[in-house]
Amino acid sequence: MNAGAKDVLYKIRYLFIPYIIILCACLLIKLLYTRSQIYFAVNGIHTNFLDSIEPYVTYIGDGITVIIIAAVLLLFCSYRASFLLITSYAVTALTAQLLKYSFDMPRPKAYFAEQLDRIHFVKGLYILSVHSFPSGHTVTAFSAGVVVTYLAKDKRWGILLLLIAIMVGYSRMYLSQHFFEDVTVGSVVGVLITVVWLSFIDRKEFINSPRWNQGLLNKA
Repeated sequence: MNAGAKDVLYKIRYLFIPYIIILCACLLIKLLYTRSQIYFAVNGIHTNFLDSIEPYVTYIGDGITVIIIAAVLLLFCSYRASFLLITSYAVTALTAQLLKYSFDMPRPKAYFAEQLDRIHFVKGLYILSVHSFPSGHTVTAFSAGVVVTYLAKDKRWGILLLLIAIMVGYSRMYLSQHFFEDVTVGSVVGVLITVVWLSFIDRKEFINSPRWNQGLLNKA
């Protein structure tokens, strides 16, 4: 049973500390450059290789991926692990959707509607136009990274999970689905809301009972 936010943050320290450093760097970039400058700087760096892999990288931040991982945890790990992952996803995804519809910001395709000839789009990919802020895929990737780090025996996995979450965020910009601001705030929502949720829910007695610490195929 955790002792609150301090315990959660300590357990995810290998993810959280470098994340804070990177977040500060992102905020500095935002202070120094405009939305358009950042967008075209990212969009201007493209290769056939990245065009082929980024659509797959972005799927890591899809809700289906989280559901699959939660199912694996349910079978082979514990009900608790699966519950923490799927409920963290639900809470952060709901928060992201509320923000998306509250701000109702245009995505790059709509924002740069008169400059589409300047934009590199990956062929065959459907590009969305609305509800840009924040990036839901980024929210999900960072939330899942926090939960898996929290549950892992070796907390150093947090470093790799942070890198994967950053890759998902970058893919959303590379594919012209989101702006830098969408991804940055998405990461904050994913990390902050998940830490708060874990601090609250993992202190409950029921989730720390012996029964919840077994899986369907991993009986205690």
